Amino acid sequence: MDQAGGGEPAYVISAEEILSGIVLVAFTMVVHGMGMILTLYASRSFSDRFEKRRPLLIGLSTLILASWIIILVHCSEVVIWAAFFYFWTGGMPNASTAYYYALLEYTTLGSSLHLPLHWRLLEGLTAIAGVLTFAWSTGVLLTLAQGFQEQQVLALQQRRERHRREPTPSASRRLANDRHPDG
Repeated sequence: MDQAGGGEPAYVISAEEILSGIVLVAFTMVVHGMGMILTLYASRSFSDRFEKRRPLLIGLSTLILASWIIILVHCSEVVIWAAFFYFWTGGMPNASTAYYYALLEYTTLGSSLHLPLHWRLLEGLTAIAGVLTFAWSTGVLLTLAQGFQEQQVLALQQRRERHRREPTPSASRRLANDRHPDG
């Protein structure tokens, strides 16, 4: 390879690298889509099953459950990238390092590690996949949180309305005395 200015070989993007990146991003999005459907289904099933018991606690538990599922989905997506980095590119010394590297790239933190020069485009594509899936996850979690918040606000409004309609104990006695002056 040609030297680029300061001693590092010149980087040339290959068709294999582009195709691999496109397939990895697409596969990540498919896995994520299925994971988000699972998240919504599991959250709603949990909420429906226990909704009559302590709605505040069940609502918060539903959000926590959704968060756990989303984290597991993201971790499984990182496995896809790590497996590719370890088995296909030959750029990682072991599976653990490949996973750590993929996680840092996927979360856009970056790493001091690098893939072999002819696979460097995947470093950025890993981050792009992470940004896309985190945005999607945020949307799903926001949808669930919005439903929970609306439910809690409605419950508060209903309690206030009942409280306004219920006479106070002294008003109840006066009302009873007005109806039965002998009592």
